[in-house]
Amino acid sequence: MITMWKLLCVLAVCASQIVSGYRILVVFPFPNKSHSILGHGVVRVLLDAGHQVTYITNSPMKSSSPNLRQVDVSDNVNHFPINAFNLETFLQNQIRTDDITFFYEAFFVLNKATIANPNVQALMGDPAQEFDLVFVEWMFSELMSGLSAVYNCPYVWFSSMEPHWMILELIDEALNPAYTTEIMSLNSAPLTFTERVSELYGQLHTKAYKAIHYDSLERQAYEKGFGPFVAAKGRVLPPWEDVKYNASLMLANAHVSMGEATRLPQSFKPIGGYHIDPKTAPLPQDLQNIMDNASNGVIYFSMGSTLQSKDLPHEIKTSLLKMFGKLKQTVLWKFEENVPNLPKNVKIIKWAPQPSILAHPNCILFITHGGLLSTTETIHYGVPTIGIPAFADQFLNVKRSVKKGIAKMVYLSYNLADELKEAIEEMIGNPSYRQRVQELSEVYHDRPAPPAAELAHWVRHVIRTRGAPHLRSPALLVPWYQKLYLDLAAVVFVVIALLFVVVKRCLLCLVSSEKVKKS
Repeated sequence: MITMWKLLCVLAVCASQIVSGYRILVVFPFPNKSHSILGHGVVRVLLDAGHQVTYITNSPMKSSSPNLRQVDVSDNVNHFPINAFNLETFLQNQIRTDDITFFYEAFFVLNKATIANPNVQALMGDPAQEFDLVFVEWMFSELMSGLSAVYNCPYVWFSSMEPHWMILELIDEALNPAYTTEIMSLNSAPLTFTERVSELYGQLHTKAYKAIHYDSLERQAYEKGFGPFVAAKGRVLPPWEDVKYNASLMLANAHVSMGEATRLPQSFKPIGGYHIDPKTAPLPQDLQNIMDNASNGVIYFSMGSTLQSKDLPHEIKTSLLKMFGKLKQTVLWKFEENVPNLPKNVKIIKWAPQPSILAHPNCILFITHGGLLSTTETIHYGVPTIGIPAFADQFLNVKRSVKKGIAKMVYLSYNLADELKEAIEEMIGNPSYRQRVQELSEVYHDRPAPPAAELAHWVRHVIRTRGAPHLRSPALLVPWYQKLYLDLAAVVFVVIALLFVVVKRCLLCLVSSEKVKKS
């Protein structure tokens, strides 16, 4: 009898977990390994919380969870110029990624292709499919927010970058360019006069581009892509502007230990580091032996998943190997092809379990491209870095790390080996870098709750409060000219102009009356 009672209790608990789970659509269509890591992390957290997840992804997960359905959009790799992003291209300035319109146009094409994908079309065309929430990554396009109109449910933005004006204006208002920078900027606060002018121009230029050209393209794609599916459900497609600014929340792979202490609205929640498994996976035995036996420490070198070391020109690769060979430390280099005649202290690995490498006590320095995932992980594990940025937010991430005293920056150039050698000697010889990154790591870890728990909490909160309208900023209801008090300025101008006219006429009348008296 007691055994039966225990069984019933267990079944009741399991049933309550099933009932409390929600149906969530997660959208990470960008064909990039780093963004897939972030998407997979979101899915794992939501599955662990007991939700049913449908995942639109370019890189399907290896998962046997019955609560996970994956919608494969791997064809997106054919709709994004990902092959243009290589080290030699940036080294020779063959592509201008400092022009932010390049990213807007590229991601617009990508999101249109995602909507047109047969697997996504089948998902939207299923009359029985419903969702309680849409969780979508923002990457220079608001188009995918239209999925919330199809399913008539709230949606949450996810940002893979530190807070910046382009995402914050979707939930509140743009940041002031006098003390904040664009995500692609080469500047970092505090700004000089010319840098402030440059940031103001960049923000105004992007706003003008969007208002004149980009917004109309997205509106047309939104109406064409989602309109028929909303009509099939017997509803009218909401206006584009209403959907675009209707996010309940924005979660971001960000934390003040990595970025700036920027003013943020209530609907912005930093959860940087949620993708890192609190239980660090063990290293493969060969790597474990290499790192355990590195008596002088290990320097780990990786340019990330998008940029690959094999694309470096031959002379740079040769000079780097020659320089590394003269170091007494073991160099662990993520390199995507075999390299002959390696120095004894240089080890090549085609795939790197990065968190496990950084977690090892013998890892004393990380040479990185400065992506935000790598920045997050190096602060998480407390390892100083040398940044070699190439594009996007990498310059800003590295400059912020330099400012915080945990990194040095080396520019990608044909003189890379000499400059890198100088930076390595400075970083290893000066203990302040390791001390400072360990202090920041304490700040990073000292939170009310782990970032994964915060992610699960806020998703659940949005659904339970039917879109979290209490977090919505009133700034979204105020026109831009009222925020700048231009209407007040107009009233003051009119009043002053009227007073001027009245005073002028009074003076003319006085002058005329005096002339009459004299005559």
